[in-house]
Amino acid sequence: MSNSDVIIFEDVSFSYNGFIALEDVNFRVKKGDFVSIVGPNGGGKTTLIKLMLGLLKPARGKIHVFGESPEQVRTRIGYMPQYAQLDPDFPISAVNVALMGCLHKKISGNYSKPEKQAAQAALEEVGLLNLAGHPFSELSGGQRQRVLIARALVCKPDILLLDEPTANVDAEVEEKLHQILRKLNERMTIIVATHDLGFVSMLGTIVMVYK
Repeated sequence: MSNSDVIIFEDVSFSYNGFIALEDVNFRVKKGDFVSIVGPNGGGKTTLIKLMLGLLKPARGKIHVFGESPEQVRTRIGYMPQYAQLDPDFPISAVNVALMGCLHKKISGNYSKPEKQAAQAALEEVGLLNLAGHPFSELSGGQRQRVLIARALVCKPDILLLDEPTANVDAEVEEKLHQILRKLNERMTIIVATHDLGFVSMLGTIVMVYK
């Protein structure tokens, strides 16, 4: 394994109840890469992301993240899921949503001053520090997406995984997300799973296509 390889898939296959979702997948992601995984809904993109996180285990093959199993290094990975498990009407502020990115804490846990500062810094990085105290339910769709990216950044990850980050946002928001991700890529590896070819063409990234 090269020292620059941060993710390696070797002959990875995965099935859901006998249905083959991925078969004999091989690829390597190097430190500092910006990779777009492109394919239709149901094409296996989210499955790939969950395998990288160790949330799923392959039926066959090997996965290495930083030379270890995904479960061992999960705290080095920031993750923005396709559908956040968060009721948009739940009475919680933007900064408290970001604080959920402190993976070792429960939602009801007490957060330390450094953790609160990390959440504020993450919101600042996505341009939303001024809305830190605003209810999440009152934010626009694009602002919510950026808060969820901030949540993924709180753990100060080396890899950022984003599943359909442009879902239900307009072209102006896509451009803002493009700028944010380009800046973040200066210090971390980024992998985006999307069916949005327009966003991918804007990014100009390494592309893996799944059908």
